[in-house]
Amino acid sequence: MSKFLKIFKIVVGVLGAILFFRILNTGDDALEADTALQSSVISPLMYVAYAILLLCVVSVLGFVIKGLFSGNVKNTLIGLGSFLVILVVSFLVSEGQETALRDGEVLSEYGSRWVSAGLTMFYILVGLAIAAIVASNVKSLMAKS
Repeated sequence: MSKFLKIFKIVVGVLGAILFFRILNTGDDALEADTALQSSVISPLMYVAYAILLLCVVSVLGFVIKGLFSGNVKNTLIGLGSFLVILVVSFLVSEGQETALRDGEVLSEYGSRWVSAGLTMFYILVGLAIAAIVASNVKSLMAKS
């Protein structure tokens, strides 16, 4: 498997380099002037990038799911439940109002409420992280004394 991954990385790297140098050789002026040329030169590199991104996302999800089921499931479920409780509390305490956007669209009251809930949840999680860091440092100092 390791040999396969090395060969795969080399092939993708060489392919990306070839496509990149193809873009450089075409030139900025030609790419800006001709949309068909843009599509034929830039699209292949974008497809390679999308394929690599998809491969990364699938492998990360695979390893996360494997880790969830191979570790302590109880602690994982407690963490997930805590996260969902914080999400629900954040949504319940948030308010929303229709907001006009720059492009002329209107953000609905419900969408605005979700944005507010996301910000509230972020603040709660940052506060909990800071409290955990402080508690860990205080506990460490108490143990040394």
